Amino acid sequence: MEVERVKSPEPSSSISKIVLVASIAAGVQFGWALQLSLLTPYVQQLGVPHKWAAVVWLCGPISGLLVQPIVGYYSDRSTSRFGRRRPFIAGGAGLVAIAVFLIGYAADIGVRSGDSLQKSTKPRAVAVFVVGFWVLDVANNMLQGPCRALLADLSGSDSKKMRTANALYSFFMAVGNVLGYAAGSLNVLHKAFPFTMTKACDIYCANLKSCFFLSIFLLVLLTVLALTLVKETPFEKNAEGAGGGGLLLFGEIFGAFRQLKKPMWILLLVTCMNWVAWFGFLLFDTDWMGKEVYGGVVGKGRLYDMGVRAGSLGLMLNAIVLGAMSLAIVYFARGVDGPKRIWGVANFFLAICLLMTILVTKMAENHRHAHALVGGAEPPPPPPTGVKAGALLIFAVLGIPQAVTFSIPFAMASIFSSNSGAGQGLSLGVLNISIVVPQMFVSVISGPLDASFGGGNLPAFVLGAVAAVISGILALTVLPSPPPDQVDQTVVPAGFH
Repeated sequence: MEVERVKSPEPSSSISKIVLVASIAAGVQFGWALQLSLLTPYVQQLGVPHKWAAVVWLCGPISGLLVQPIVGYYSDRSTSRFGRRRPFIAGGAGLVAIAVFLIGYAADIGVRSGDSLQKSTKPRAVAVFVVGFWVLDVANNMLQGPCRALLADLSGSDSKKMRTANALYSFFMAVGNVLGYAAGSLNVLHKAFPFTMTKACDIYCANLKSCFFLSIFLLVLLTVLALTLVKETPFEKNAEGAGGGGLLLFGEIFGAFRQLKKPMWILLLVTCMNWVAWFGFLLFDTDWMGKEVYGGVVGKGRLYDMGVRAGSLGLMLNAIVLGAMSLAIVYFARGVDGPKRIWGVANFFLAICLLMTILVTKMAENHRHAHALVGGAEPPPPPPTGVKAGALLIFAVLGIPQAVTFSIPFAMASIFSSNSGAGQGLSLGVLNISIVVPQMFVSVISGPLDASFGGGNLPAFVLGAVAAVISGILALTVLPSPPPDQVDQTVVPAGFH
């Protein structure tokens, strides 16, 4: 492909504009926090068995596998008078509103369509939920890819500003997490929206609806502010860059893989193993609190619900640490080898935290066993303070490696793609493939793996610990360091202006 030297798509912009765009992450992550903390228990309440609950989460990875590269491709080439990234961000926000309505009202729609309130499995409600879940993940991928690409555009060719922009994006993700997990941990939020409780929707379901209403408001507010105050210069294609669709689109995506340089391939490999480590815990963290730590059973008694709410509290603590670490990363990652070193160390730290879930689980089981010997058939009480504190500590300290995962890979991808002349949207879409493929792998394998060991969540966590160690070794030994900070013009291939 012929290469020409041109100015970057957007000149380096003020930090205030970068902050406005990065703040959209708070609205996006508010919804993600609700998904991660509340939807696995919710889908089990609709009648989906635990071993199949992970399969439902395949929706997200599959949509991400297709949507982000496609959206990235077209956003690189969009000639809309509103800019390249902004139309996709606005469209994604609108789809989020539709999706959360379908998810929140899945039980109500299912009953109105013929589901029985007396039966544990509600197939129509599950179908509506899955459709809403698909739409939500498509919408989130429409939002996140263009947001990060716009941040790279606004950073120009300034490598330091790219790292700062991604650190700010990670920080606002943490803000959204704090708000989402705080909302998810409350069991009285439905009182602010009394219409959410129906015969098909109990308190848990009504709280979920209420949380989603708040997430829509926050996302729309932040998106409108950012898209109103941050302008893009419309992109004019030359003759060579015109067109683009159908077979040409997929040809460009496969071409992007063929033309990847060695540093980007290694980055994709490290990212892939990193997300094998993360996704099992992100998928089953509150379920682990409800089952293994609190000893509850879905739909029976109060222990499971107490554990899920405690897990939401843990995720809120995680988000607070994530936010603080996201700002600190800018300083820890200074120097040529800083990013790869901090990523490698963070992966080993992640492995230790995942293995510590075994210790906390065994302590909780010993407490219940001791109670059974004394109390007989009486239901066990919640775990003692020490066990709960240990579980919450794991949630909190995981915010440290999570901040690294949410910022360093994306900053390195932006820097590598700028130096190799790739379009930011398509390059970040390619990076997203290395995130969603391991999610698909974990979604498929975690349910049967956990079922083969008695139905708990620990096997998926142990698998994640092994993957984290591999990712850490790769990051420290074979991942190239990004080049020194540059603020000169970027080499951009023809057609990727």
